[in-house]
Amino acid sequence: MAEWLTERGVGEERIARIDNGCIAEARIQLEGTERAGTVRLAALKSVGPPAIAIDQGQEYLLPKGARGATEGEIISIEVAREKIPGIEPWKRPLARYVPEGGLHTAPPLDAEVLPIPSPIDRLEQAGWSDVLEEARSGVIRFAGGELRISATPAMTLIDVDGYLDPEELAVRGADEAARAIRRLDIGGSVGIDLPSSGSKAARHAAAAAIDKQLPQPFERTAVNGFGFVQIVRPRNRASLIELAQDRAAFEARALLRRVAFEPPGPKRLVAHPAVIALLEGRHEWTQALCHQVGGAVSLRAEPALPMSAGYAESR
Repeated sequence: MAEWLTERGVGEERIARIDNGCIAEARIQLEGTERAGTVRLAALKSVGPPAIAIDQGQEYLLPKGARGATEGEIISIEVAREKIPGIEPWKRPLARYVPEGGLHTAPPLDAEVLPIPSPIDRLEQAGWSDVLEEARSGVIRFAGGELRISATPAMTLIDVDGYLDPEELAVRGADEAARAIRRLDIGGSVGIDLPSSGSKAARHAAAAAIDKQLPQPFERTAVNGFGFVQIVRPRNRASLIELAQDRAAFEARALLRRVAFEPPGPKRLVAHPAVIALLEGRHEWTQALCHQVGGAVSLRAEPALPMSAGYAESR
């Protein structure tokens, strides 16, 4: 039976739906990011459309404007899309004007809250590290082929390649791509490049595989003769692929999580200089880790280490 789990870690909240012992869906909610669905107050900077409202230094873009409101007025806005870091860090979160007001936070997900640290790492048992590796590399292998996922400003692209018969690979690749879209929390416009197939039956089967794996709401085109299909899903937050583009922060949070599950005691974190530099600027993160491990935490840069290969030394 599928179940949702959530883990409130350092710098992020990790959320996963576990199905048959494996992660079927994963999300990362960054600390300090307003969730989609939250209604808050903001000062109207420009009426638009599009309008711009600002709250605590964060600008929100209101594509439909704020009809009836005046510049400088404090208005209620509902967050429609959270801030997207990584490939487009300049992109402002989206919101809509809520004339009726009524401040509230987004409703919490009905999920079991996992303690951290804990003797049993249930997320890791379900494959959390494997999901992070898929996000950072963009490569997902399956029997007979692989997916290569790339985030672009226009859309997320998924290329399917392999050595199976093209018709079989198209159907299998469509199924695996749809599973990856859910697992890596990919929203917005998604293009899947399947092997070209002259068989209409194979193209229909590939489309049916997508429809079976992806929950509504979403829209898609037919699979054309060149094997391309486009999918459009709601995009309320950054995908794991997009979060991994902010590499130093992504790897720093992953390192802190790994260390939190190690035996307690003082630690020295050894990592790539970019990761160490980020941690040096986030004193509150290392302090939180101190409480988790029950000892002091120091840092050491090691230029020879890959970005994702940080580790802890016991002191």
